[in-house]
This record gives sequence, C-alpha cells and structure tokens, in this order.
Amino acid sequence: MIDRPKRRKYRDNPYILSYCEEKKLYIVTFKDVTGKINKIEVQEEVYEALDRFELDDIKEMNEYDRHIEHSEIYEDNLCTRAMDKPLSVDELVENQIINEELKKAIQALPKIQRDRLKKYYFEDMTLEEIAREEKCSKVAIKYSIDIAIEKISKKFKN
Repeated sequence: MIDRPKRRKYRDNPYILSYCEEKKLYIVTFKDVTGKINKIEVQEEVYEALDRFELDDIKEMNEYDRHIEHSEIYEDNLCTRAMDKPLSVDELVENQIINEELKKAIQALPKIQRDRLKKYYFEDMTLEEIAREEKCSKVAIKYSIDIAIEKISKKFKN
C-alpha cells in the first residue's frame, strides 16, 4: 500500500483512505457503530470523491483556525467588554506611577497612622476592630485615619 501523507482530520471524520498499488485497489477503512473496523474496496471515483471531501474539510478547518474568532460571544460578555474596556498603555503607566507615589506617601506617614490606615483599607478591619486591638477609642482611630488621608491628599495636590 502507498503511504499517503498524514492529514489533519476533523474529529468526526470516520474513515481512512488507502491505495494498494500491487492490486490496484482503493480501500476505505472505517469503524462501525459496534466499534468493529471494516475495510471495503471502492471504485476510483468514490475514492477520489472522499479524498476531495477530506481536502475540503482540511481547508475549512484551516479557514476557521485563521480567520474566525474562537470565543463565544453572548450578550453578557459583549456588555462586559463594552463596560470594562482595556486600559491603554498610557493609562497603565499612569496608574503604575500613581500607585508608586501612593506607596511612598503611605510610607512617609508616622507608624501609628500608617498601621491604622493599612488595617482599615487593606486588611478590611472595622474601626471597632482596630480600636479593640489597640485598646483605644474608635474616635481616636477615625481621627488618625482621617489625618493620614489628609496628609496623603496634600502630597497628591502638589
């Protein structure tokens, strides 16, 4: 039998084509519903038609791979795409610079204010939890956080 070049096949393609040069036979091999492998001899025209079909199938698969978007698009993810537009490079860089400046401003705060601010905003602790942990009043914690925010705001206004 002549070895044909291996072709990419669609997963639902049920047959394999082969040609026996000594006997000049065109053979189609396939698996039936019971899982039994069958080999049948076909005429050259049928063989060529199946070969052409296989080539057309490969062409369509390649077209799909190259030119068609492979994500499923529904109303909800179209809405998400519209609402959550990706940031431009300029916006990403600007956000990075702002975040670095914010970190520096927080580091410049006195230790008590910095710790209270971090607990409140980054560790999601309530004023009551911070006050209980530090054994002081809720008002003192609130005042300390407000002063810290005011100091940070002044640095960003300049």
